[in-house]
Amino acid sequence: MANKGNGARVRLYRLESKIVALFIILIVVVQLAGFVAIRTAIDRNARSAISDELVIGERVFTRLLDQNAQKLTQGARLLASDFGFRQAIGTDDHDTIGSVLANHGARIGASMGMLIATDGTIRASTMEYPDTDLQRSSLELVRKADKDNANGAAESVVVGENLFQIVAVPIKAPVTIAWVVMGFPVDRDLVNDMRALSQLQVSILVRQRGRADWVSDVSTLAKPEAQMLLHEVGDVRAAGPADLQIDGNQYRARILPLAQASNGQQAVAVLQRSVSEAVAPYQRLQVILLSITVLGVLGAAVASAVMARRITSPLRDLASVAKRLGAGDYSEGLYIRRQDEIGRLGAAFETMRGEIAKRELKISRLAYQDQLTGLPNRVQFADLLRDAIIDGGESVGGTCHILMMDLDRFQQVNDVLGHRFGDDLLRQVASRLTAQLLYPGAKVARLGGDEFAILLPGVNLEGALAQAAHILRALEQPLSLQEQTVDLGAGIGIAGYPAHGRSSDVLLSRVEVAMYTAKRKGSGVVVYDPAIDRSSQESLSLLSELRRALERDEFMLYLQPKLDLASGEVFGAEALVRWLHPEKGFIGPDNFIPFAETTGFIRMLTVWMMEKVASLSAELRRNGIALKFSVNLSTRDLLDQELPGVFAAIVERHGLTPAALCLEITESAIMDDPARAQNTLDRLAAMGFALSIDDFGTGYSSLAYLKRLPVRELKIDKSFVMKMAQDQDDAKIVRSTIDLGHNLGLRVVAEGVESEEVWFLLRQMGCDQGQGYFMGKPMPVERFLEWLQQWRAPEALDQSENVAV
Repeated sequence: MANKGNGARVRLYRLESKIVALFIILIVVVQLAGFVAIRTAIDRNARSAISDELVIGERVFTRLLDQNAQKLTQGARLLASDFGFRQAIGTDDHDTIGSVLANHGARIGASMGMLIATDGTIRASTMEYPDTDLQRSSLELVRKADKDNANGAAESVVVGENLFQIVAVPIKAPVTIAWVVMGFPVDRDLVNDMRALSQLQVSILVRQRGRADWVSDVSTLAKPEAQMLLHEVGDVRAAGPADLQIDGNQYRARILPLAQASNGQQAVAVLQRSVSEAVAPYQRLQVILLSITVLGVLGAAVASAVMARRITSPLRDLASVAKRLGAGDYSEGLYIRRQDEIGRLGAAFETMRGEIAKRELKISRLAYQDQLTGLPNRVQFADLLRDAIIDGGESVGGTCHILMMDLDRFQQVNDVLGHRFGDDLLRQVASRLTAQLLYPGAKVARLGGDEFAILLPGVNLEGALAQAAHILRALEQPLSLQEQTVDLGAGIGIAGYPAHGRSSDVLLSRVEVAMYTAKRKGSGVVVYDPAIDRSSQESLSLLSELRRALERDEFMLYLQPKLDLASGEVFGAEALVRWLHPEKGFIGPDNFIPFAETTGFIRMLTVWMMEKVASLSAELRRNGIALKFSVNLSTRDLLDQELPGVFAAIVERHGLTPAALCLEITESAIMDDPARAQNTLDRLAAMGFALSIDDFGTGYSSLAYLKRLPVRELKIDKSFVMKMAQDQDDAKIVRSTIDLGHNLGLRVVAEGVESEEVWFLLRQMGCDQGQGYFMGKPMPVERFLEWLQQWRAPEALDQSENVAV
């Protein structure tokens, strides 16, 4: 029996030896075959890759030159469009022309500048003795641009032993009166940029007329290698790919022609890549593969030797997994690749572990994680904040700060583009916030809606302010989503332990107060201050007083006349609101209108104004007085989709047509949400209301967008009108705005007419209507009716028709 047992053990050992030998032979054969195949392919692939790199590098270098030429042409165009420069050319002021050429050339990096007349003569130059080749090339470039009727041209030329990019731009007033030519050397910065972009060596070579050898202009090669390159390139006659030997290294190169003058001057760019450098990473890979082969052989020998002794290891693993599951640890799995009973038992254990882990993770996520963004939710954030407060209290001077952020205009995005778009937008915001964290240990959470919070454990107030500023800068970059571009801002509140509270509930409450203050003020970032709470209470009090004032009819309707400047007849009036408080007395609009806009009360005030104006207009029309009254609309009004229906009911109730009223909107109100504003304005215009752009020139609108608005009137802001009689620049702006309005088919109204001289200036410019203190200040309705009877237009002064503007 003992001999039989010994024989079995011998056979067992022989089998293990065969398994080990088989593993070793297979690994060695496979690895050696791969090693030989890789080594053979390395050289072929490296050379092919270098050729592709050179082709791409040629395109990149050409693009760099084109971009540089475009930038230089733009700089020259700025000089050509300069009014003072053109005036100096007109007066043939050589000193001024030379000074401007030198100063502007220094600003844009030009080493030379010339002014060439239309007859080809050089009228001014920044060089005392311009190079003959440069003069010839400049004149050829000017003739070429003039022949092609182009607005400028650029070309690479050889000047001496250097390559230059020269640009020629016409100076027009309005026809071409001269040409400005600027020259820019192709310097080391350009070839270094190319080297950084493509890892190619770049050299600029120049050959003078009548010479067979090349001269190096600039190169990324070391000086000795650059000199060797000159001899190698001398044997290469055609542009395109070439093989070069420099200092014992083989290079693959492409020669790119840059300049070819009629007198034989040439300039080329040599783009080259070292074959040795390209193959070097692959040689390191071969060493790594060889090391892996050795390690694989050793590992296979060890693995096969212990295989028999690990038959019972799955059972031990199953017992270990059962213990971990009992302790609540589901993180580590069990994978047994067997088809017997042990394998099936291991698979059943793994399935059970996975299902239990999924349920536990789902429960944890529902309780502590925001489902939309995957960020911690309010509950988890409160726990993290409590832990940070505890950690801060355990160290001397310990602190932590929290930031709470609410997005601007998010509700508008939801209303206009839909909730699905809003959800995608919130996910992008969450990703951007996570990427902008400046401090280790910082956490981002979504508290709900469009509110986010950031925990900064161990960070002081200065660091919290820096983090807030960093986030605001990141949000300045528009978000692109579903072929839509959305501009988002945010209001951020900051509170910290222990300065603003010693518990998570207090800190969250106070940072929320600071955030809403930032939103209301539009100030970006606000640090909590106890005075904010008092201010919030005062704001609530003011809102209550405004509501009571509306109920008790404490608001007063004021009117400011609008007159036809040509005839002096009263055309209508702008309706304004004033508040007569029973205790505080007369309150100006600046003290309550901004607050009303912030809180949304402005919509109720607008409806009140519309009712008063419609009632007054109807009464006057019954007495034979037909005036068009203007009512101002705010941003909140334009976002109210029910506003057109409310206005229609008001005019119908008073027996008016919408054409009897004019609605004034500011540029900034329109641009706050262009899509919704456009929709509201289109509906109002379709009903027949006249629309007017108020305070034109001080907002943010573009002419392209203004052209699409259904407006009939343009009001020039008073800041340009009040001093136009003394300020020629203001007068020019007013005249240009009047011409613009008339070209768009709009009636033009000037605000701020405060003198008779301004009246006649505006009339001479063709302005349609005027409004200002010269005719009448804002006044109560009774005073306006008295003024209406007394008004007499000023008689024209003899000199008024000859005022130069």
